[in-house]
Amino acid sequence: MTQNFWKTDKILLRAIEPKDAEVIFQWNQDSERARLLDFLWPPQSMVSAQTWVNQQALRKLENGEFHWMIENLAGEPVGSISTHQCNQGSGTFSYGLDVAEEHRGKGYAQAAIRLVLKYYFQELRYQKVTVFIHEDNPASVALHVKLGFRLEGRLRRMVYTRGQYLDMIYYGLTAEEFFSGGE
Repeated sequence: MTQNFWKTDKILLRAIEPKDAEVIFQWNQDSERARLLDFLWPPQSMVSAQTWVNQQALRKLENGEFHWMIENLAGEPVGSISTHQCNQGSGTFSYGLDVAEEHRGKGYAQAAIRLVLKYYFQELRYQKVTVFIHEDNPASVALHVKLGFRLEGRLRRMVYTRGQYLDMIYYGLTAEEFFSGGE
């Protein structure tokens, strides 16, 4: 029997495909979503979205970094997760997560995070993950606390949006903490 490491009872993590350009383009029209991820981006053209998606579709795991699409079991893209700031020498990494508003609260984010953590800790020998969350994103804070992440610190006034400065909150989780949680 064939097993797919990238599939759980809720989601499938897969590589970005050229067919994802339209959904990425639509997601990028949501200004509030952009603010929670990074900052309010200027408008993006469909050609720009297609170019980015085509580049991502050709990428392999490189320096520990990768970008996955999160699909529900009906085959519908519901979000994405990407690893970055990967330091193989110290065994640390970070990730960014985005789930479309209409798909939030269904366990997709939690399933995607758990799968990426399992892969990085169990297969790639990373030993710690750190995430950075804007203080105006209580849903992300609650999700990471639920997953066992520990508050590691706060950098004041690191994000600027809507005419105000926001703090960046740091949460971390070690491989031992992850696996002691039942993984």
